[in-house]
Amino acid sequence: MSAYDSGRDIRRPGRRSVVAGVAGLVAVGVLGAAGPVHAQGESAPAARVQRVAAHADLLAPTGPYGVGTSSLRMADHGRADPWKAGERRELMVSFWYPAAAGHGRPRHGTVPYMEPKAAAHFGSAEGAASFNHGLPVGATDWGATGTHAVEGAPVARGGKRPVVLYSAGLGDPRTWNTGLVEELASRGYVVVTVDHTYEASEVEFPGGKLAASVFPGLLQQPDLDIGALLRTSMKTRVADTRFVLDRLGALHHERSLPRGLAGSLDLRRVGMAGQSAGGFTAAQAMHDDRRIKAGINMDGQMDFPDAKGRGSELSSVARDGLDRPFLLMGTDAEGSGDYHRQPSWNAFWKNSRGWHANLTMTGGQHGSYTDAAALLPQLARQGAVPADVLTKNIGTVRPERSVAAVRAYTVSFFDRWLRGRDDHLLDGASKRFPEMVRAE
Repeated sequence: MSAYDSGRDIRRPGRRSVVAGVAGLVAVGVLGAAGPVHAQGESAPAARVQRVAAHADLLAPTGPYGVGTSSLRMADHGRADPWKAGERRELMVSFWYPAAAGHGRPRHGTVPYMEPKAAAHFGSAEGAASFNHGLPVGATDWGATGTHAVEGAPVARGGKRPVVLYSAGLGDPRTWNTGLVEELASRGYVVVTVDHTYEASEVEFPGGKLAASVFPGLLQQPDLDIGALLRTSMKTRVADTRFVLDRLGALHHERSLPRGLAGSLDLRRVGMAGQSAGGFTAAQAMHDDRRIKAGINMDGQMDFPDAKGRGSELSSVARDGLDRPFLLMGTDAEGSGDYHRQPSWNAFWKNSRGWHANLTMTGGQHGSYTDAAALLPQLARQGAVPADVLTKNIGTVRPERSVAAVRAYTVSFFDRWLRGRDDHLLDGASKRFPEMVRAE
């Protein structure tokens, strides 16, 4: 857990405490309940690392459609990159969509969870697997992680479909919730996942260029202004999101995308979800851009620490609230909880005029809202993840239960507000999911 999230001051008595304290902020994506972290270059104990790398598979999506996927480089030539002097802003995004009947099924060969260079970096000492989540270096072959989507599969017919943007936690790559993304695509949504370049652990561009995160280096600075760093991150994330929205309306000329994909996007029905800093991003982007009609924040606080990490300042979305539907999803872990326990969520709750609800996953941890819930238990059974690291990442709730709950509530929310289909799961307590407690 980060010093900020536990309410403790971030001190500067030594290099490791500075890095570990701010790395905790990275691990929670600004502001949720954190798992274990390591300083740059520091790895989990070597004795725990397997010689043969383990691998795991995502749980299969449950919707009626197979899933197709395609990735695209997007260049914002009019915007300077805030993390790299002299560079223009470039992003990688992936589209996940319902595939035509007879396509988008595993027998056709599925897309890798990560590209080779990205997978290698993610599992290194500087990658998010170790740096953010405390996983042993080199113990897992992330490129071998099993997905259920087919690259370039033909697009299912059925007219225009609602679009959901997804933003990952601070330091995490856009792949770190592929299981939930595949579920939404199998239910008829087009999901666009966004990598925030030079903040994400790594981004692999076409041709093999790897843009590694600058955060490990920034965390070494002796006079680091934590608040300024995180404000730059959020400003950049929101600008990335708005740029992607702009580009979604001009994709018809993109010959690299599957035929019919651009025409299937209903940009009048756009939602956004994210975990940790990605959830904060979803809220802030909704505040700043009315094209986003509904959003979900999975365990992300919505305020900024001051320069010393001792106080906090509410974001504009927390101060103003929203007038459109928004769902807060947290855990009962320290540093999380329902809106009564989190000042930024409490302010957002009181100031929002639109429909809003708050769910708490009992027994969950920060990683329960990511692919960690599905992948880490499998890796632990192979000896690649120590038991204490597993618990700190996903808590004590049964993994299959947390995965099912997150999928069900996410689909229910977007079905209700982007499709007008209400299964009433969000009306109150559910016997199907007693792990999810609704705050009043």
